[in-house]
Order: sequence, then structure tokens, then C-alpha cells
Amino acid sequence: MMTATRLYLSRHGQVANHHEQRYNGHFDVDITALGVEQMERLAIALSAEKITGVYSSDLKRAAKGATMISNALGLKSKKERELRELHLGRWEGLTREEAVRLYPEDAGFSFRDLGKDKVTGGESLIELRARVMPAVTALLKAHEKERVFIMAHGGVNRVILCDAMGLALENFFHIEQDYGCLNVIDYFQDGTKVVKLLNGGPNQALEATRLY
Repeated sequence: MMTATRLYLSRHGQVANHHEQRYNGHFDVDITALGVEQMERLAIALSAEKITGVYSSDLKRAAKGATMISNALGLKSKKERELRELHLGRWEGLTREEAVRLYPEDAGFSFRDLGKDKVTGGESLIELRARVMPAVTALLKAHEKERVFIMAHGGVNRVILCDAMGLALENFFHIEQDYGCLNVIDYFQDGTKVVKLLNGGPNQALEATRLY
């Protein structure tokens, strides 16, 4: 079997304002005590893996988890601004109710239209993909035939997974990404991409890492 470059791709832990259902985007919110526990479990699950690089978004909810993972591996995590969540413009930090009250002209906006549409001052999914995928490709190239870990966000992960599975961005919302989840993707030299684990938990992560 050809040697693959393996990507461990995680979503950050539960965020402090999760119960308020706010649009975070680039809004720099921290993770909760449960979020820390989620990262601790993931760190234990991956501590014995031969991961050679740990990267994250530079937003604290992702960077904190990446630091915990890198410490468990004896590595130093590196922050990449390009791995930030989808920019939600003037909606960031607001609930939908607040956003529509403050910006009634946005009342008709639907996230289902993000392939071509965007909140004022924000990004479309096409723009998110154009920002994220070159950065991911560069990291995979830097760790060719190795194992690399990325801690990012729900939107970022969905873009990477759509690319890996050959799915159009219209399928973006068909992919679930729970807080603290893990995805495992193998990238082969002939261009083949295989998703070994999707939206998994720590115990599944241990199994997935033994699949080749």
C-alpha cells in the first residue's frame, strides 16, 4: 500500500457562549470547562500517535485545544490565521434575533445561500474555501508521508471534508462537526483521499489510528 499523509482534523471544544446560539466567526470566545475536558480526552487518545506537527486557527477556542494536544505529544503548536472560522461580518457576536433587529435589511439572509451570498463584511463559502484549502495543502506538503494535526472550526472542517470527499459546497450543511470531534483523512500520492473517520470521538480515534 502506498504511504499516505494522514490528517487528524478536530473541531475545538464547547464554547463559552454556546447556550446563547451566537454567531462567533472571528469573534474570539473561549472554551468552557467541558470544552477543556473534551480536549483532554482527545489529547489522551492521540498522545501515542507519531504526529509531527500541530496547527490551529489563531482564535483562542482552537489554539487552547491545540496547545493541549501538542503538549501531550511533546510538540509546539503553531497558529495559522488562514484556519479561522468563516467570517460572519457584522453578525459576529450576535444572535440571529439581535442581528435582524440591528440590521433589518439582512432579515432575508439564509446561511443556505452562503455558496454565493454572505453577511455584509463577511465571507461566502467560496471565499472560505479559497482561504482555507491553500493553507491546508501547504501543511500537508510540509508533512508529506507523515501525520499532522489541525484544530479548527466547524465551517473550516466542513470545507476540508467536502474537498476530501469530492463534494460540492452545497453539501456543507450535510456534514456534522460536534465540539471536540475528530476526523481522520489519508492523502495518497496519486491524489486519492480517504476519510477514515468522520465526526468521531476519542475512543473511535484510537481505532481509526490503527487502520493502516
